[in-house]
Amino acid sequence: MGRYVNPGNEGFTRIVGEEYVDKTGLVSLFDSTLNGPRNLVMVSRPRRFGKSYAAQSLAAFYSCGCDSRALFEGRDVARQEGWDANLNAFNVLRLDMAGIMQAAEGADAVAAIAHAVLPELRELAPGAGSGASNKKSEVASALWDTVQTTGRKFVFVIDEWDAPYRLAQGNTAAQDAYADWLRSIFKNANLTAEVVAGAYMTGILPIKKYAHQSAVSDFDEYTMVDPGQYVPYVGFNEHEVERLCAKRGLDLTDVHRWYDGYDLPAFDPAPGEPDHVATYAPYSVMRACARRRTGSYWPSTETFEELRRYIDMDFDGLQADVLRAIGGEELRVDPYKFQNDMAAVASRDDALTLLVHLGYLCFDIDAKRAHVPNEEVRGELRRAAEESRHPRLARVMRDSTRLVEDVVAGDGEAVAAAIGRAHDVACSPLHYNDEQALRAVVKAALVAAVDDWACVDELPSGRGFADVAYLPRAGTDRPALLVELKWDKPVRAAVDQVFERDCPQVLRDLGVPILVVAVTYDVRTKEHTCRIVEA
Repeated sequence: MGRYVNPGNEGFTRIVGEEYVDKTGLVSLFDSTLNGPRNLVMVSRPRRFGKSYAAQSLAAFYSCGCDSRALFEGRDVARQEGWDANLNAFNVLRLDMAGIMQAAEGADAVAAIAHAVLPELRELAPGAGSGASNKKSEVASALWDTVQTTGRKFVFVIDEWDAPYRLAQGNTAAQDAYADWLRSIFKNANLTAEVVAGAYMTGILPIKKYAHQSAVSDFDEYTMVDPGQYVPYVGFNEHEVERLCAKRGLDLTDVHRWYDGYDLPAFDPAPGEPDHVATYAPYSVMRACARRRTGSYWPSTETFEELRRYIDMDFDGLQADVLRAIGGEELRVDPYKFQNDMAAVASRDDALTLLVHLGYLCFDIDAKRAHVPNEEVRGELRRAAEESRHPRLARVMRDSTRLVEDVVAGDGEAVAAAIGRAHDVACSPLHYNDEQALRAVVKAALVAAVDDWACVDELPSGRGFADVAYLPRAGTDRPALLVELKWDKPVRAAVDQVFERDCPQVLRDLGVPILVVAVTYDVRTKEHTCRIVEA
């Protein structure tokens, strides 16, 4: 039993010894690919989404260096007939590339892999790799020798596969050498079929692209853009969270607001089944359960610094998009040009696609739109915007808290002035030409309202729709807000329309005051006007 080659099952033993949500069905799914034409699998996920847990379970299941039957009996994987045919039946090479990069001090990952792996391979096959023609092929040669000696192929479990790209940005020579090493194992006509039973790689980013080809093109990729059949293993589903909340006495509605929102496309849903799967951030749900309270448990990592850096770059109006997303707007995104490299962000679509992979946005592959999934993420985006080096963006974020109080106080003049300032950041003048654009600006200006209100677009009400409604959350003493927007019309017309259509009637059962917030924009004067009345 080694650290890298044929590891034990202690890691997974520790995981299931805690409050474990059974995700061993992933083992069944991956197991079905072994020794087949699609046996190379890459699953990318944001931080906090259980990537390392999955890697630990696979290593424990396949490693011939331990006996894991008792760990898996009675779990989801064991419900499949013949589930144990490959249990502890393979050589396993498990690499945590973040740890490897630390050992390499952020430089030569390939040399660090060889330094870690070769001694353990040579314990199984003395002299393994000694016939290699050069240092670059030494590990591949040693793997071949080990298979010939032991009679067992390898299952590769590579966690944080993208660490050399994230932690050694700018060192393109080392990154290219790492890509070459991956190809030497997984795209080698003389070795791959003989040595590799299967490979499972996971990380934050999908496999890096060079032009339009990935570094290791034979892998099937499952990402936050398109998770495919791996969607049940991205995070927790509704039923799993219901059980956790019932056990821990947490309010499911509150947990939903804080950690849900990753609505991912269901893979081959049965007739009558939903076409999207409500997915929760696992780390945050478990932290909330442990502490018996909801709140932000988003860990501080390098991803926050990256987020702030990309917002400050402001590609093609990215700041306006982020502000609008915080306010509840969906954003159109083309995710297919991104090179899957944090150092190669060159456009608005690249930046927004990266935010999808980092978990700050959720992408709807059918609508080609992204949105902020939940309150925890919204808070992180707000913090990044508030700390922006761009003073106009930071001012809009600071203004928003004051603006909310001005709305409640009925100060229409102050509200109109704040919306005007948000206009300069949240919408390009070239696109500020209709009520939809005005809606985006108003929602961006009111980003702070999401703390105490739920925002609903086009709420059916009376004999029409309210443009935007803000419904007070349980436990607050806030009024309900009905926002009516008019383009190039007097503010009185906006107020009159609300009452003519009896829009407030749908909110009367809430038992709270109702404020009508009428906002208009004058094309000629370029000014906003706001009037606030109680319904």
